[in-house]
Amino acid sequence: MRRLAALCLFALTACPPKAPPGPGEGERPRVTVKKDDKADQALAAAATAASQGKKKGVEAYLAVRKAYPESTAGQEALYQAGVLAFEEGDWVTARKALNELLFENPLYEKADDARLKSALAALELKAYRDAYQMLQPLVDKLSGPEKQKAQEALERAAAGSQNYGEALKLALKAVDDASGDADRKAALDRLEETVESKTSFLALAEAWHELPTTHPAWPMVTFKLARVYYHLRDWVRLDETLRKLVAEAPQSQWSPEARALLERTARRQDVKPKVVGAVLPMSGKYKALGEAVMRGMQLALKGSSVELVVKDSQGDVNLAGKMVEELAFESGAIAIIGPLLADDSRRAALVAEELQVPIVTMTRGENITQIGPHVFRNMVTDHQQAEALADYAVNELGFKTFGVMYPNIPFGVELANSFWDEIEKRGGVMRAAETYDHDQTTYTAQAQALVGRSERFLNDRADYIEKMREIRDNKELDEYRKRKAREKAISNLPPVIDFEALLIPDAWQKVSLVAPALAVEDIVTNGCDRKDIERILKTTGKNNVKDLKPVVLLGPSTWSSPKDRNGDYELVTRGGKFVLCSIYVDSFYEGSNRKATKVFVDQFHDAHGKDTQPTLLDAVGYDTAGMVRHVIEKNQPRTRDDFTQLLGALKDYDGATGQTRFDDRREAQKPLFLLTIDPKGIKEIPLKARPPAG
Repeated sequence: MRRLAALCLFALTACPPKAPPGPGEGERPRVTVKKDDKADQALAAAATAASQGKKKGVEAYLAVRKAYPESTAGQEALYQAGVLAFEEGDWVTARKALNELLFENPLYEKADDARLKSALAALELKAYRDAYQMLQPLVDKLSGPEKQKAQEALERAAAGSQNYGEALKLALKAVDDASGDADRKAALDRLEETVESKTSFLALAEAWHELPTTHPAWPMVTFKLARVYYHLRDWVRLDETLRKLVAEAPQSQWSPEARALLERTARRQDVKPKVVGAVLPMSGKYKALGEAVMRGMQLALKGSSVELVVKDSQGDVNLAGKMVEELAFESGAIAIIGPLLADDSRRAALVAEELQVPIVTMTRGENITQIGPHVFRNMVTDHQQAEALADYAVNELGFKTFGVMYPNIPFGVELANSFWDEIEKRGGVMRAAETYDHDQTTYTAQAQALVGRSERFLNDRADYIEKMREIRDNKELDEYRKRKAREKAISNLPPVIDFEALLIPDAWQKVSLVAPALAVEDIVTNGCDRKDIERILKTTGKNNVKDLKPVVLLGPSTWSSPKDRNGDYELVTRGGKFVLCSIYVDSFYEGSNRKATKVFVDQFHDAHGKDTQPTLLDAVGYDTAGMVRHVIEKNQPRTRDDFTQLLGALKDYDGATGQTRFDDRREAQKPLFLLTIDPKGIKEIPLKARPPAG
């Protein structure tokens, strides 16, 4: 006995237990099951429950499985629960039940059906790799409709796991394996779907090179590859591929489209020197904007031999690009004007650059001209406005200190930052910066912060600290009176106004609300109104206007407001005395004395009546079309490259928005309109002769 024990001990120490086999090694773990009469009865009861509803059936079968896990009925219950959950669309439960069954008994009589349903459930859950691994060895085991279903699922799984080459090979194999015309058509349809949305250019090109021209899928694959070359603007390969398709498969369903595309792309070099295209939103949400530009363009082209072809983008990004293609290929336009919206303009500019068609956009979106040498812009940018305001405030008015109060939206943030940069470039200092929500309607907190009356800044003020010390040390005051004394002390604190001008980069409606809020905090914004200044001096007991430290409000073109029924600008009507003496910049001013501007305004009123007010978009449309007309009629370019060079070299074109030239980035440069508000309304500030901002 002692010897036997010793041998056992030696065995245990010298030969440790063998580790369980890893994945794919040896036999998989499994539960040894046996037949159980009670389990069979429970299974029958579960089947009855399933006849009353699939959800009830799933619950009943899973209850049998839980109660009799080591019985044949328990495994059957697991299978039935998985099938019902699958049919119910409960993919998680179906996968869990069927995978558990397959793990325990991979040789289960309905194992292949369980694998197929588990894989399909995995597809629905976007577990593409799991589905692919389960389906790949399964396809060849199946036959009939189940095999076809598995093949289609395998293609989806390959594509979903981004194995595009394999997805395409599987789709092509399905075409090869198809029997009969109906099956082949279905397989070709699935192949087309795979090519359109579930493969990559490299996988498609590789498959095409390996595919014989006699293969039933060759014409379709060839045409799809040609479409890729079209989108890549690879004209040489596009031409070669289309010609091969027409020559090798002239009777295929893809040949007519191939011939049409060949003819269309051949026309890309056919230019009609006096045809100009326009891409504008002439319907939909932005219809009014497109119509305004059109009014101006029609005025500029009146009496001209230039033909204008207008395409409606509907404010749709994809349509904008498509319209550029149509103007280039179908209309032969030598140049294109538009679009207006930032996203539309970017898409249109990308297509125009690919096709090497000069395009003049009218968007404010930054960096649009960086897309390429054929992209121009005739619209003042936010940066140009900030630059013009900073230049005038520092160099003309002599201001050195500034503040900014801006809405927390991209326009407000970008313009505030640009203004800050331009001020510092000129030696100025930014002393205050406050922001507010775009939908805010009261601005007391921001106004208080600007002048140091906000809780955030009180402890930085020596006069406040001294006053609080006096209140704290006053033994005659109880806590209530001390609190009241503190509130009174804060309200009596003089404003700390250490800036000479304040930028408000917001719409005119908001400015008419912000300006009065500033006045409540003793920020005097109407320093040019002598009568009101005299009244303020008497009220405050001060002797000199310098002691008041008046602040000039500055604004961008969004301050421009329409006129009311009395012919007064609504900014002036709503803002009242609080916006007097303000200065804002714009790229068009109807009341300007500039000769070219007056000519445009007169033409506009003659065409649309005295009561219709021309807008910036009317003026920009007028000038853009005018520049294009000038280049065509004066220089008579025959090619798009010639037009591009001539437009880029245009100098001092005198239009409604000022004398315009394009810089080396193809950005329009022009002296902007600086406007001020006085008791009589809005008037233009005459500028000394100097180069345009930019």
